[in-house]
Amino acid sequence: MGWGKYVPERVVTNSDLADMMDTSDEWIKTRTGIERRHIAAESEATADMAIEAAREALAVADADPRELDLVIVGTVTPDTCMPSTACLVQNALGAFRAGALDLNAGCSGFVYALAMGHQAIASGEHDLVLVVGADTMSRIVNQQDRSTAVIFGDGAGAVLLRASEGPAGVRATALGSDGSGGDLLVVPAGGSAMPASAETVAQRLHYLTMDGRQVYRFASRTVPRVIEQVLEKAEISLDEVDWIIPHQANLRIMEAVAKRLHLPDAKFYANIDEYGNTSAASVPIALCEAVEKEYISPGQKIVLVGFGAGLTWAAVALEWGPSVQEISAVFYRRWLRWVVYRWADVHTRWMRFARSSGTRAWLAAKRRWRSLRRKRD
Repeated sequence: MGWGKYVPERVVTNSDLADMMDTSDEWIKTRTGIERRHIAAESEATADMAIEAAREALAVADADPRELDLVIVGTVTPDTCMPSTACLVQNALGAFRAGALDLNAGCSGFVYALAMGHQAIASGEHDLVLVVGADTMSRIVNQQDRSTAVIFGDGAGAVLLRASEGPAGVRATALGSDGSGGDLLVVPAGGSAMPASAETVAQRLHYLTMDGRQVYRFASRTVPRVIEQVLEKAEISLDEVDWIIPHQANLRIMEAVAKRLHLPDAKFYANIDEYGNTSAASVPIALCEAVEKEYISPGQKIVLVGFGAGLTWAAVALEWGPSVQEISAVFYRRWLRWVVYRWADVHTRWMRFARSSGTRAWLAAKRRWRSLRRKRD
């Protein structure tokens, strides 16, 4: 019922990278299809981008963030190991009654999260679910490694889910994994197996390493299978599909998948030339852009498909519902969202002050806050 994206203002072109390392615009375009990528400012982190995308999705749906039941953020670059990035998003939105969690499925993160959000609603436990895919890949890419530095960009995309009558919405999901390929896309250090130390930093073990050749083979073989699998579950034929929106990892992978499925390249939406590989953000960014350009219209059948570290893969078959033109925001709800966001910021500052100023003030603030929540519920 709502969708939104955010990409940083700073753009790094292939020519910019050619000035920094041994590469060229032609070399990058020929092997990946990438021409530019958007890179987060020093003051921007994953949560900042996720919040902007989420607010846009809420605005498109003209929804009240206080009604959110669950916030799921697919990411491999959380702001911190804990708390989750989803908790930061939940707090900034003023979604005070919502649960929040991060989901790490590599570049499949958004599609995995979308499947989880759909199932949370289908179970009857939740009514309104926000699903976000966001990554700041520039922070974990070694700028001296040509095999990864030219590929990745930063960004975020979000969708808002709610149960509805009729055929529109998620028709089927398919998830898969193969942990034996975990070494093909990995950040070696920073976890419990190899905690951060002077040695891990010196050896650059906190950066992403990738076996590009093996990932290409994995994706070219697996993506067609999972597309066919999810369409079979949804009882939709391949000929009925209007758009396939894949993870934007490499243009050659998309072409290989199209060839294996005997589909024209034009049926695959691609924007990798502008954004590069934004990991979990790539599918929702592509979806939002396709809607903005009016390529997608009500009633169309779409497959979203992701693949990445883990190894993981996932696909969602859906039938598109409303168009942007059908949703008209009411002024007072726009104003209400603005008030809620400001209140969330004030609330956070006050609670942190209360905690730091002594137990009595903290307990008083906590009692007051619980009283307000009871009235709201």
